[in-house]
Amino acid sequence: MQRGAAFLGSEVAILGGAMSWVSERHLVAAISDAGGFGVIACGAMTPSLLDAEIGATTARTDKPFGVNLITMHPDLTELIDVCARHGVGHVVLAGGLPPKGSLEAIREAGAKVICFAPTLALAKKLIRSGVDALVIEGMEAGGHIGPVSTSVLAQEMLPEIAEQVPVFVAGGIGRGEAIAGYLEMGAAGVQLGTRFVCATESIAHANFKKAFIRASARDAVASVQIDPRLPVIPVRALKNAAGELFAAKQREVAQALDESRVAMGEAQLQIEHYWAGALRRAVIDGDIEHGSVMAGQSVGMVTKEEPCAAIVDTLMAEAAAALARRAA
Repeated sequence: MQRGAAFLGSEVAILGGAMSWVSERHLVAAISDAGGFGVIACGAMTPSLLDAEIGATTARTDKPFGVNLITMHPDLTELIDVCARHGVGHVVLAGGLPPKGSLEAIREAGAKVICFAPTLALAKKLIRSGVDALVIEGMEAGGHIGPVSTSVLAQEMLPEIAEQVPVFVAGGIGRGEAIAGYLEMGAAGVQLGTRFVCATESIAHANFKKAFIRASARDAVASVQIDPRLPVIPVRALKNAAGELFAAKQREVAQALDESRVAMGEAQLQIEHYWAGALRRAVIDGDIEHGSVMAGQSVGMVTKEEPCAAIVDTLMAEAAAALARRAA
């Protein structure tokens, strides 16, 4: 883990997963103060909102933290400029291949670039293009997910790329024993999101946290696409009324398509806009039935509200004990 910690400038190589509305100034600063590496989730923020968020986080901690930017954001160039003005040391690019010029812009500002690599071929391409580190995230994660499990991605990718750049493994990690296993396989560190949602410092609504503490792994399910004409990007979240209503909405729109009552473009927009504001409704307003309660399958290992420092200490103690047992 020393390699990952040295790369991040943190005490331990535990990245906080960037969760929209959750990974903001309070939680990010707390993760970094606890020895990990907090990451602001920019999500759909405007450049001015991100500017304020970085400033507020800097006011809360003197430890390093990063910023996660979505590659499809229409203001990506301006967001990169905001990070540069604040001297952000690490920028995480998520949501697809980095647009032309974005890697260069981040590196010219003196920051390190971390990218998500869902396949080995893409990982190799990103390394050739000059990224400084990679995150490989399996389908057990919360939020937007790919089709392959963390353990399979790690086995396939770490032997091929771990020597070239630091690689952080993510998705379904809830205990230190799993961290130890991925480190032994060559990972430089890990990324955890779900485990930090119920941190004392997290601003998530009390209802949101209670839903996590009550949930088991099988409650965190991926959204289903009902009709191939209506694309749905899989998202893992806790089962609730909104998920059932979304399935009904897809059936309704598909029937309208069949009966030529709606054009294809309009039908797809209806599906795309269904979840607009749903995450905020759950995280901030506490509507856990009609909002999107994004959670990874490690949610069953979230059993109480506790400070970030306690979470990091527990994970590291479990990892150290696991490695000690193997060395004995």
